[in-house]
Amino acid sequence: MDTKQQLLDWIDAHFDEQVAFLQSVVRIPTDTPPGNNAPHAEAIAGMVESFGWQAERHTVPAQEVRDYGMESITNLIVRRPYGAGGPTIALNAHGDVVPPGEGWTRPPYGAEIEDGYLYGRAAAVSKSDFATYIFAVRALEALKAPLRGGVELHFTYDEEFGGLLGPGWLLEQKLTHPDLVIAAGFSYQVVTAHNACLQLEVTVHGKAGHGAMPETAHDALQAATRVLNAIYGQLPELKKIKSSVPGIDSPTMLVGRIDGGTNTNVVPGKVVLKMDRRMIPEEDPAAVEAGVRALIEEAVQGLPGIRVEIRRLLLSQALRPLPGADQLVRSLQENARAVLGEAIPAVGTPLYADARLYGERGIPAVMYGAGPRTVPESNAKKADEKLALEDLRKATKVVALTLFDLLSA
Repeated sequence: MDTKQQLLDWIDAHFDEQVAFLQSVVRIPTDTPPGNNAPHAEAIAGMVESFGWQAERHTVPAQEVRDYGMESITNLIVRRPYGAGGPTIALNAHGDVVPPGEGWTRPPYGAEIEDGYLYGRAAAVSKSDFATYIFAVRALEALKAPLRGGVELHFTYDEEFGGLLGPGWLLEQKLTHPDLVIAAGFSYQVVTAHNACLQLEVTVHGKAGHGAMPETAHDALQAATRVLNAIYGQLPELKKIKSSVPGIDSPTMLVGRIDGGTNTNVVPGKVVLKMDRRMIPEEDPAAVEAGVRALIEEAVQGLPGIRVEIRRLLLSQALRPLPGADQLVRSLQENARAVLGEAIPAVGTPLYADARLYGERGIPAVMYGAGPRTVPESNAKKADEKLALEDLRKATKVVALTLFDLLSA
C-alpha cells in the first residue's frame, strides 16, 4: 500500500504539469476531415522525447491516405519494456477529431480552463487520454519498483474514419501485437463491448429534366423518398431486437446526409444518401448488410428510369469480451472503486471505437479513460466539449494502479 500511495502522490505532485501537457495536445487542430494529422503526431513525439522516451513514427503512405479521403497520418508507438515474464499492455488513444462545428462559447482549440473544467475539441474524446496514459506510465516508472512485461503507447490518427489506417494499419503491418489493451474511454465505466457499425452510400440515379416538363424526366428524389421510407419503416422492428449486453439496447438505423439536385427548377437526376446502421454484438454483420441492401433495392424496384448504386463506406465489427480480459477488467474496477469511492460497472456501449481492431486479432481490449459518469455530460463531439480536471486526475490514478497490479514483479 505504501508503494501505491507513492504512485498516487507522484500524480498529485505532477498534476499541474499534466494539465499543461493536455492543453498543448488540445491546442493543435486535427480536424478530420480534412485529416492533416501528421503535424500533431510530430508534436506529440517531441513532447514524449522530452521525457527521455523514444517515439517511433510510422507514416502511412501518402497515396493510401489520399485514397482513403484524408491528407496525412503518422501513427506513434512508444515502447517501454521492463523485465521478462510479464504481459505487454498497450494504451491506445486517437488524436483525430471531428471538426468543431457551430455554437461554441469558448475557442474550440483554446484549451481554456474555467471552474475546474478544460474546454476544447477532444478535451474528453480522446486527447485527454494522451495525458492520462503518458502520466500514468511516468508515475509507474518513477517508483523505480521492479516490473515485468512492458507498456506500449499507441497514439493513432484515424478513429473518425474507422481506424483502418490507425491501429488497424499498425496491426496489419505487424508493428505491434500486445497481450492486453486499454483503449481510450469517455466515462467512469469500464467498457468491455461495443456495437458494430455499417455505413453505406446510396446513390439514386434518375434523369434530370426541366421543372416545367417533369414528365420528360425520372425524378431521383421522388425515388429516394421510397428508400427513406423503407429505412425508417424498419425502425419499429429494430426496436424489438434486444442485446443481452448491459449498456447496449437495440440496433439503430438512420440517414445522416442527403445531397442531390442541381437547381430549384430542375427535376433531380441524382440523389446521394449516406446511412448508418448500428448492430448489437449478437448480430451477424454480413447478414445485416445483405438485408439492408435488399431493402433499398426493393424500395425502388419497378420504377421506370431509376437505378440505385450502393457502396459500403465502413463495416466495423463489434467489440466482444475475450478470454484473458478478466484480470484487466477486475483490476480497473477495484482501483476505480478505491479512487472514485463507488462501484464502477463493466458494460457495453452503443458507440463503436478503435478497440474492436485489437479484438478482431484476438487481443483482449477494454475501454477506460478520463471522462464523467455519462458521455453526454462532456459534450463530446458537440460545442463546448469539456473535461473536469479532477476526472483526469482520477482516471490517471486508476490506470497507473492497474498497470502496477499487472506489471509488478
